[in-house]
Amino acid sequence: MKLRPYQQEAHDHIFEEWDKGNKKTLLVLPTGCGKTIVFAEVAKDCVSNGDRVLIMAHRGELLEQAADKIAKSTGLGCATEKAEQTCIGSWYRIVVGSVQSLQRPKRMEQFSHDYFDTIIIDEAHHCLSDGYQRVLNYFNTAKVLGVTATPDRGDMRNLGSYFDSLAYQYTLPKAIKEGFLSPIKALTLPLKMDLSGVGVQAGDFKVSDIGTALDPYLYQIAEEMKKYCKERKTVVFLPLVKTSKKFRDILNSNGFRAAEVNGDSKDRTEVLKDFENGKYNVLCNSMLLTEGWDCPSVDCIIVLRPTKVRSLYSQMVGRGTRLYEGKDHLLLLDFLWHTERHELCHPANLICENEEVAKTMTKNLEEKAAACLPEDILEAIDIEEAEKQAESDVVAKREESLAKQLEEMKKRKRKLVDPLQFEMSIMDQDLSSYTPSFGWEMAPASRKQIKALEKFGIFPDEIDNAGKANLLLDRLNKRKAEGLTTPKQIRFLEGRGFQHVGTWQFDTANRLINRIAANGWRIPRDINPATYKGE
Repeated sequence: MKLRPYQQEAHDHIFEEWDKGNKKTLLVLPTGCGKTIVFAEVAKDCVSNGDRVLIMAHRGELLEQAADKIAKSTGLGCATEKAEQTCIGSWYRIVVGSVQSLQRPKRMEQFSHDYFDTIIIDEAHHCLSDGYQRVLNYFNTAKVLGVTATPDRGDMRNLGSYFDSLAYQYTLPKAIKEGFLSPIKALTLPLKMDLSGVGVQAGDFKVSDIGTALDPYLYQIAEEMKKYCKERKTVVFLPLVKTSKKFRDILNSNGFRAAEVNGDSKDRTEVLKDFENGKYNVLCNSMLLTEGWDCPSVDCIIVLRPTKVRSLYSQMVGRGTRLYEGKDHLLLLDFLWHTERHELCHPANLICENEEVAKTMTKNLEEKAAACLPEDILEAIDIEEAEKQAESDVVAKREESLAKQLEEMKKRKRKLVDPLQFEMSIMDQDLSSYTPSFGWEMAPASRKQIKALEKFGIFPDEIDNAGKANLLLDRLNKRKAEGLTTPKQIRFLEGRGFQHVGTWQFDTANRLINRIAANGWRIPRDINPATYKGE
C-alpha cells in the first residue's frame, strides 16, 4: 500500500527518532488519518530489521483492526496474546496483545525481558495507566512507539512524562486543507442547558450527574434536530445508556429513524450495519463509539456528553470527519452549555492550539447563537473561518494590551532584547503561545542555549524552559539564513517608533540605522516611523 505524503513523513520521522536515541517516541494523527496504516508499515520495517514487534491496545476491537490492517497492507500475519490465545510457539514476528492479559504477572513472566524489540501502543493516551506501565517496565529494552489522535494540552504534558519525543504531529486543519478529512461546519444552537450542578470525577464531568441535568432538555434538542438533521446521517453521543434509549424513543416519535447501541446490545453488529446501509438515520450511543468504529458516510455529530477532555471530544467528532462520496462537510452541533466553574470542550478546541483563540472563537459562536430567536434557522460556520476571525480578534486585543508593556521594554537600559518584544515584532504566534510538553522541554534552558541567545542579542532571563529556548534559537537561525532583521536592530528601530521591524530585511534595517547615525542619531525629516514600511 502506497502511503500518503504525511504518512510517509510520519513513518520516516519515527525511525529518525529511534536512530537519535529517543527510544520512546510519539505519533499524533487526527482520527481518520490512517494511524493504523502508519504503524502497520513501521511494524513491517521493524520485522525486516529482525525485530519481534508487540502491538498493544486496551480493547479487542482495536487489536482485531490492527491485525486486519497489517494483513491487508503488508501481507504479514499476526499472533495474538489475549485471553486463551498465546503467541508462544508462533513463528509470526508481530504479536497483537491485550494489555489486560499481558499485565498479569504469570503471563508476563513466560517471556524474557528482551523478548520484544519494538512495542507499538495504539490509543497511547491510555499508556500511563498502571497496567500499561507494568508491561512497558517489564519489556524495558524495547523501542516504543505511542500512537494517538490529537490529545489536549494536559494529555500531551502527561505523555511527555513517559515519552522522550514527539516524532510527528499532523493537525486536523492541515488534514482538512490537504483534502484528507472532511471540512467541519459548527452550529451553536440557542438552547441554554444548565450544568452548574454537575460534579467532577477523575478530571471530567460525572456521567450520572450529566444524565440527570440533560433529561429536561431532550425534547427541545429533538425539535432543534428537526431543523438541521432531518436529511443527515447523525451520530449522537450521550452520557448514560438509559438517556441514550430515552432519546432514541423521543427521536422516533419526532419522525426520525433512530437506533441505539450500547455495550450490552446483543444485536450491535446488526444495528451498526443497518445504520451504515441507511435503515436508520440517527444512531444514539452512550460513549460506545468513541474508538474503533468507522462509518465514513456520517455527516452530522451531536455531542450531548459534555466533556473537559479534548482527546475524548476529538474522538467523538472524529466519527464524522472521514471523506465520503457526496459529503461536502461534517455538521457539528454545539449548545449553550452553562457551567459555573469548568471549561468545556467546544468546536474551537478541535482546531485552535492557542487557548485564548479557542475561548474567543467559542464566545463569538455563542454570541451569534444567543442573538437569534428560537424560530430562526441558523447558518453553520466553517471552523477554519471562525478560527481566523477569532485569531484576528485576539491579535488586535493582545497588541493593544501589550502596547504599554512593550513601550516600557523599549525604554529599558539593557543591551539585550526582551524575548516578548522580539516575538511580537516578528508576529510568531507559535513562539508567543508555546507551552512545553516533554520532560526535556520543561527543564531550565542550558548554559549552551543561554550563551547562544545572548550572542543573538536576546535577554535570556525571561526564558524559563529549554523547549522555548530551543524554538527561539531555531527561529533566530532561520531568520539569519533568510537575511531578516536581528533582535538588536528590532530593539533600536522599534525604540524610535518604527513598527514590526521583525518583518524587515536585515539590509533594509541596516541602511536605515546608518542614515539615522549619519544624521546625528536623529530620524531624518522625510521619514515617519509610524508609517514607514521598511521596503
